[in-house]
Amino acid sequence: MNQGKYYYPLEDYVKLKHPSWCINASIYEVNIRQYTKEGTFEAFSEHLPRLKKLGVKILWLMPVHPIGQLHRKGELGSPYAITDHMKINPELGTDQDFKQLIDDIHSLDMYVIIDWVANHSAWDNALTQTHPHWYKKTDDGTFRSTTWFDWDDIIEFDFQQSELRHYMINAMRHYLQTYQIDGFRCDVAGFVPLNFWHQARAELDPEHKFFWLAEWEERDLHQSAFNMSYAWQLNDLLEDIAQQKRHAENLCGYIAKHNNAFPDNAMRMNFLDNHDKNAWDGSVQQRFGEAEETLLAMTLLMDGMPLLYSGQEVASSQSLAFFDKDPIQWPDDIEQHPRHLWLQALIRLKSQNPALQNGRFGGVMNEIKHDQRDKVIAFYRQNKRHCVVFIANLTPQPIRVKLQQPLNHLPPLSLFISSDNSNVILDEDLEFQGWGYAVFAS
Repeated sequence: MNQGKYYYPLEDYVKLKHPSWCINASIYEVNIRQYTKEGTFEAFSEHLPRLKKLGVKILWLMPVHPIGQLHRKGELGSPYAITDHMKINPELGTDQDFKQLIDDIHSLDMYVIIDWVANHSAWDNALTQTHPHWYKKTDDGTFRSTTWFDWDDIIEFDFQQSELRHYMINAMRHYLQTYQIDGFRCDVAGFVPLNFWHQARAELDPEHKFFWLAEWEERDLHQSAFNMSYAWQLNDLLEDIAQQKRHAENLCGYIAKHNNAFPDNAMRMNFLDNHDKNAWDGSVQQRFGEAEETLLAMTLLMDGMPLLYSGQEVASSQSLAFFDKDPIQWPDDIEQHPRHLWLQALIRLKSQNPALQNGRFGGVMNEIKHDQRDKVIAFYRQNKRHCVVFIANLTPQPIRVKLQQPLNHLPPLSLFISSDNSNVILDEDLEFQGWGYAVFAS
């Protein structure tokens, strides 16, 4: 191709490489405490074959470490208030139980990352006695909780202390080497200095074999530290759309910024639910109402890796307690639940159609122009001869939409799934019921 006299090649912003196994992956957050009435690694492991059939590839385990007693909230406390980063919480099982769970996950050709809480610890972490200088202090010299939040059951580390950095990196190394985990989900990653994450990644993962997820939303995290970050803004936007506070036009603006300002090889995690949203803001049904299925379908098909939270595969209406025991109420036949079957089909499409791959490996979200911009979202993603089209009514009222551009440049497409299981034809004129949608695929 003639690139012209003034062609200026752009340098890739993202310097790290992604593990090959994450390119077509979906991720699933496991709340071990609430997953079963036992709340143990062993009891959860019985669900692994089902999760394999569901199609999720990466399992993210919420913190597996012992929980503090001092200033504990509720009966069981927050799993993010840790007394020892080097130990396994005996309430969940033994060291061997944890190792067996990791082995069982790997035997199913699945991968596992664990929650890593670097920013803070419980008040009764032994480090408060052996290394009190590793912690931030208030003006009167006492240990400091994270300011402006109600996180008074934890106290913050001071990452200006080089010995703390070495301790934290060695603790992370322990789980990579002893248990053979595949990476980390790093809690409130933006509260920890970015140069620590660069240091940890360089020391622990120089060959980029592991997967690193940041609970944060900043492009700088992607250059050399993290494979994926949270799409928090998208989640807030979709919740507002479900409640009719914002509209499809706002979503167009989000996608425009995503396509043009976010690095093309940086992955965003798309979600409707996670442990924070579920515990503090209510269940997905409470937050999204009748729009939930439509918006969940979109998170599975748009650019980014979709996240499912424990119970979401059966459309659970529970808002799980965070500090107390509150087991998920599973149906008798989980695998035959309509939502489980629906997700299984869409996750299979996600994993098998190259247009939906993660990072720069998949197709960008291309707008399909139409005459209902404030009410309808329509886009296609294409990777050579592979293509997926998503069109949805983002209002509760029935609507007729007229496409304003031909799609004959795309590969042949057929209906994959629709909201009412009707035989929607991809034509110039389309009709949808409230929150109706259709997915077409080549």
